[in-house]
Parts: sequence; structure tokens; C-alpha cells
Amino acid sequence: MKAIDPHRETSPNVRGVKIPRRTARSLGAGHLIILSRVASWAIGAGTLAGALFFVPVTQANHQGHSSHTDGDGPVTAGAGYSIPGASFQIFLAQGSDSAEGGGVTQGDRDAAVETVREALAVLLQHRADYPRVDESLKKAALARVVIAPTVVNDEGKAFPFLVTRTKEPGRVILLISASSLKEKGYLHHPDTLAPVLAREFQWVASKADTAPKPKTVSGERMLKAAPIHTDQDIAALPGEERVRILQQLFDTYLRTVDDQKSLDGQSYYEVGNTALVAPTHPDSTTKLYEIRIREALQHIVREPFFWERTPKAVRSLLNGKVWNVAFVKIDQRDWATRTRVLPEEKAIMVGARDQRVQPAAILVNTYRTAAPDDPFYPDTRGLPMGALSADQLARVIALEIQHNIQEKSMTGHVAQDELTAPK
Repeated sequence: MKAIDPHRETSPNVRGVKIPRRTARSLGAGHLIILSRVASWAIGAGTLAGALFFVPVTQANHQGHSSHTDGDGPVTAGAGYSIPGASFQIFLAQGSDSAEGGGVTQGDRDAAVETVREALAVLLQHRADYPRVDESLKKAALARVVIAPTVVNDEGKAFPFLVTRTKEPGRVILLISASSLKEKGYLHHPDTLAPVLAREFQWVASKADTAPKPKTVSGERMLKAAPIHTDQDIAALPGEERVRILQQLFDTYLRTVDDQKSLDGQSYYEVGNTALVAPTHPDSTTKLYEIRIREALQHIVREPFFWERTPKAVRSLLNGKVWNVAFVKIDQRDWATRTRVLPEEKAIMVGARDQRVQPAAILVNTYRTAAPDDPFYPDTRGLPMGALSADQLARVIALEIQHNIQEKSMTGHVAQDELTAPK
């Protein structure tokens, strides 16, 4: 997929609203993240930054209603639809009732609004079960939800959802395609749509995040600043505090992409599906699987199940013994997971107290399935590693660490694999 040229006539648009060429030239750093459950995950297509405004191709025809725009999102028509307990509202994009509606009728538009509103209400009622939804609500990250007949990218490819930043720091807009909701059978089924919308909130939280990122040289870890803890301290910490420490380790020490970026340009699996999907951008698959790895690691350090069943995995993620967990593509190997530990002579000093460790990399071979003798075999249900959900992946990683992490030196299959590892 070719990169967006800011000198072309228009940049990415929502059907019925477009960004004019002069505005496209102001697109700054960052990425416009476009999500699709069926076609692809398109990551990186130009952030909406600064005071962007949208010009409607066709005018709305809502008699008696005024249009709503604050200069940093699509023009909307009519009053917003509220959701109990939410600070944001749902709007229809201006032009939604025009002829350019992607086969969406007035009844479909009404059904889309009600279905989305009820689905979001379900998420709000059960926000404790959806950490990303809860995080977004606490931070008031979502400015509004806008339903358009069709959501398309610069090349006219339709997607079901799109999250974009506003000019207000820490605030984003969630765009939803009514035609996609209709096509996928979500209209009038809010309970089915709710978990799908919940997944989109990982992008709401991500795009709204304004925290400064550590400025480190590529390939360099901040060893001294890594907030590693002793096993005794880890045992006494509540789950949410462990997650907070894990987030700090992501910024300083613990990597979730392999150094070779072996998944760049590769196809990916949707959760539970064995059909490969081609990426829209060279780094789409790498970013998708990094997100899934991080979700899995948060499960491991937060949930009591893992502390009870695989305590070594929880400790190893927070005490510095694991410094890389990543999906990889290694065609020369048939294994599904591997633990590679640095030899004694390559041990490092990490943390404020200069603790000496032999850090390990936990590798998940994306396109391989588990063998019957793997401890996590029942949890994978015959799926390739790349098709596992975050919860399944958490069990796989935890059992791999529990069974194969080495305290002092490499032994068994770990040592043999290191000797014969592809260069």
C-alpha cells in the first residue's frame, strides 16, 4: 500500500466528509490507526494534528437541527445521543442521510445509533471486565463517537472502525461505519457488538496517551533505570501495582518485538482463525502482535490464577530475568515457543542496586502449532500461536517461563537451541 502523499487532492476521509488538500499538508507526526476485523489492521496513515476541519461533500438534510463541529473532527448533524454514565455522546456524520450512503437506509442509521448506544452501555456497566474501556473512561479520552455511512481510507478502502486524535491533547474520536455494522449483522445485536467495541478501546487509550516516551537509542536499554524488584517484594504487591511496574519495564527494559523485526511485511491471523490475512502496511503485523504480547503479559502479572499456578513466570517478568517476549518468524524451527538465556559471560547489571542477571528472551513462533508434549498444548486448541487470544497467549507464555527459565546457566533444549539458532 503506497504512502499518503500530502500533495494529493484529498487525504483519508469518512464518506460524506473529506480533508481538503491545504489541510492535508498540515498532517504531522504520528499515525492514523485504522482497524478492521475482516480485511486488515492498517496501522500508520497520518495523524490528524492541529486544527483540522472537515468539509462535507454533501450537506446534511436534518431539518431543524444544526451541525456540530469544533474544528478537529468530522462535521456532525443533529443533537448527540447520550449514554448513561458516559461523558461523551454519539453523533451522526453530516451527510449521513444523503444519496451517498453506502446502501444504508434511515432505518439502518437509527438501528446503528441504538445498537452502538446499547453496546457502549453494556461496556460501561461491566467496565471492570474491560480494562481499556475503564482506563479510557477514567481519563475522559473519548471526545465523541461518530457514526458515518462508510469509513474509508485514502484509497477508498472501507473499514469498520477508525480512531483519530483531536486537537485537544489526550482526546480522540471513534468513527464507526454503519454499513459495516449492517454487513456483519451487528444491528439490533448490542451484546454481540459490545466485545468488538471493547477491542477498539485499546486504540482509544493508545491514541489518547500523551505521556512522554523514553528517548533512547534504538537497540539500547535503560538498564540502570529499570524498576526491577526482588521476589519478596513481588509476592507482596497487588495485581494492579504489578501492572504499573510492568508498564515501566516496557519503557526501559522489557522489549516486546524481536530485534530482527522478523514479522515486518508478514501476514497475520485474526484471533481464533487459521486463515492468513495480508498486512496493509509493512509494520502492521509487527505492531498487532506486540499489542497482543503486552496484553498477555498484563494478564500474567495481574491475575491471581498465574501467581497461584506459575509464580516463577510472574517473578521473572518483574525481577529482570526476562528482557524480551516477542512473536517471531523462524521457519527453520518447528517449535512453538523457546526460551533463550544469555550465557554467564554475557550477564548484565540491572536496576538501581546493580543486580547481576542472565536475561532471557521468550520467543513465540507465530506460524507454528503446539506439540502434544508442550505443557500448554490443551490451551491452544490446535491453533497456530499467532491465532491465540491474549488470554490463551498468557497461559502459553507463563507455562513456557515456568518450565524453561534458567536461574544460572543454559541447560537442556535452551542451550542446544542457542547453539543452533538461525543467524
